[in-house]
Amino acid sequence: MKVLGISGSMRPEGNTSILVKRVVDYIEAEGCDEFNTEYISLAGKKISPCIGCDKCRETKWCVLDDDWDDIAEKLMECDILILGSPTYYYDVNGQTKNFIDRTYSLFHDRKLAGKYAVVISVCADRGGERTLSTLEGFVNTHEFGYIGYVAGKGAAAGDVRKDESAMAKSIEVAENILKMVSRTHRDGKRKQ
Repeated sequence: MKVLGISGSMRPEGNTSILVKRVVDYIEAEGCDEFNTEYISLAGKKISPCIGCDKCRETKWCVLDDDWDDIAEKLMECDILILGSPTYYYDVNGQTKNFIDRTYSLFHDRKLAGKYAVVISVCADRGGERTLSTLEGFVNTHEFGYIGYVAGKGAAAGDVRKDESAMAKSIEVAENILKMVSRTHRDGKRKQ
């Protein structure tokens, strides 16, 4: 199983990345040889907004040329996605939204359907629920199997480590992934 963690934060070592990495690292440490994990930060990546050209209906891929392509290829290859975003003005940040909007090119043929996802939001004070709602809308639209979420609080880099609930929840969702895969293998229904 390929697990892909994506942090949409513009802080490469910020709170969102801490939680996404925590889930991915736990799966890597506890999952033995069953898992191939990868982590990507969208910080420093050029991901332009969708321009609404609708050319992707014909090409079946976004026609814009930037860093989105390489990340989308990895998204297509993964079985489980861990997607996190910081909360800016009660919603996902712009970089994460650009990434999500560009996946419209994958929607036409339901290229992401059947994968699994965990979503993660981090806010300083309020608005994390709406960020989760946007991320859940993304995974539901693309027909991912929804495994769960983590909602953390923290403003300065590293603050989320003080959020005991979020730190515990990140391990809980990682364990749920391990149990799900173990159950799937045991039942002989592993997705090919």
